[in-house]
Amino acid sequence: MTKKEEGMNLIFIMIDSLRYDHVNIYNKGERVFENVESCKTPNIDKFAQNSLIFENVYPCGLPTIPVRYELMTGFYSLPYRPWCPLTEYDLTIAQILNKEDYLSGFITDTYHYRAPNMNYHRGFNIYEWVRGQEYDPYEVPVTKRNIDDYVNENYTEDWKKRIIQFLANTDNMDEKNHFTMQVVEKSIDFLKKARKTNKKIFLWIDSFEPHEPWNPPLKFDKYTSKNYKGPRLIMPMGGEAKNWATEEQIDFIRGLYAGEVSFVDYCFGFLFEELERLNFYDDSLIILTADHGHPLADHGQFLKGTDRMYSELLKVPFIMKFPEEMYKGRIDALIQFPDVLPTILEILGFESNNVCLSGKSFFPVIKGNTDKHRDAVISGYKRGIYRCIRNKEWSFVYTPEEEVDKLFNLKEDPKEKINLIDKYPEIAKELLGKFGSVFFEKKSKKIKGIQGEYELASSSLE
Repeated sequence: MTKKEEGMNLIFIMIDSLRYDHVNIYNKGERVFENVESCKTPNIDKFAQNSLIFENVYPCGLPTIPVRYELMTGFYSLPYRPWCPLTEYDLTIAQILNKEDYLSGFITDTYHYRAPNMNYHRGFNIYEWVRGQEYDPYEVPVTKRNIDDYVNENYTEDWKKRIIQFLANTDNMDEKNHFTMQVVEKSIDFLKKARKTNKKIFLWIDSFEPHEPWNPPLKFDKYTSKNYKGPRLIMPMGGEAKNWATEEQIDFIRGLYAGEVSFVDYCFGFLFEELERLNFYDDSLIILTADHGHPLADHGQFLKGTDRMYSELLKVPFIMKFPEEMYKGRIDALIQFPDVLPTILEILGFESNNVCLSGKSFFPVIKGNTDKHRDAVISGYKRGIYRCIRNKEWSFVYTPEEEVDKLFNLKEDPKEKINLIDKYPEIAKELLGKFGSVFFEKKSKKIKGIQGEYELASSSLE
């Protein structure tokens, strides 16, 4: 451990549902969708300028809570853990750093954390909830606004009820008291006060946005068409989008998401300014990432789901800023979320705690000792049949018995539109053989192509 690493603070920024291809340092300003302008993220881009930018970081178990479990404990949630509280035997990053005399804070508007029986704030010295996101039962579900302005004729009553709850929660909200702005302001307040304690600081900032519903303040709603005259569809439904929305409405929803991302970037710009002003850039490890991305009907459907094992859901931005620009540049090694905590602990000088963790530190990659970390990664939902196994070139999607499996070349077909399963079954076999049967709800020794089935070697999925 060098002098610069001694006494390093840790600031972890989680931004929910942020697609990597909506951050300019990843998309290079190119449009993700033909009819929607590329959204601007100048503050994240500036933060990343002298940081390490990771190209291939993935969650293992999905969605929101299993991801947090992996990041906070260094263990795989897939295949063992569904959406559930911590057990009495789990040990989190907050508890570990408390033993090292860190002052820890946890500030979030991710309302799932404060649901009954949830306990992910365990071990933090200070924690604050910002209430009212999405369907949080925060206000009486009666809104000043007309629900018909936010749905089309295809919306079901269940979806209308959810949107009414969100509208009721946000009837009196403007840019200044917006959820994300509250999270940022409370985080800045913690940092200012904690700076005076002469203690090492650990702050976990967890922003629920740009999670749906998407209703950015008007000055950030600049990615939707000015000619659009339909309802403001802030909350897309599940299922095939073409069955409930027009092409114009689909583009409008995509524009709302882009505006939400742009607004989140704006809010975090204030945090980055304060981090620099308070000199946290000089003595802190600062990590910014997302739990997952979000399907925007790229493959026909909005919203997360077990059957949407594509990059728009699975691939996340991941940026690490070291004190005084100790390490910077781009890293394309394959990394999974259980690897993050072991890496943090090694960077902070507490790597002896890594012995019991299932993730493995990628600090050797950061230091330039190697350019490789994992051969392949796996992602999926605990109770889902679908699994995605990929390396840097290929992505194999394992599907239920009645469906055809999928194989995409990520370099030649980054939008994952051309299924090559019948052309290269051996590549699919090789990827499937990287992970044992415990990762799969149903065990099968066959890969299902369009033209037939392909047997696996007997040891590939035992």
